Amino acid sequence: MYAIVSIGGQQFKVEKDRKVYVNRLNAEEGASVEFDQVLMVDNDGDVKIGAPVLEGAKVTAKVLAHLKGEKVIVFKKKRRKGYRKKNGHRQYLSQIQIENIEG
Repeated sequence: MYAIVSIGGQQFKVEKDRKVYVNRLNAEEGASVEFDQVLMVDNDGDVKIGAPVLEGAKVTAKVLAHLKGEKVIVFKKKRRKGYRKKNGHRQYLSQIQIENIEG
């Protein structure tokens, strides 16, 4: 059984006991969170598709940790002009573990 869920404007394919990295959530570590924007649920061939979301479907997850992702380098250059700009950042992420899929 798996589901397609919208979390923070991004879509994720989630399964029970799967760990997923998402954009930073406003929840404490160890807290349980619910996501109600479920777009699709597949239960061993029984597929339910929402228009755009499924009514009554939800996914519960547990926040395992808050961390920072890998460093992303942003490099801009204009050839023959002497313009070079190097910048970088690390995205704030939350690691969650899917506990239950209802739908």
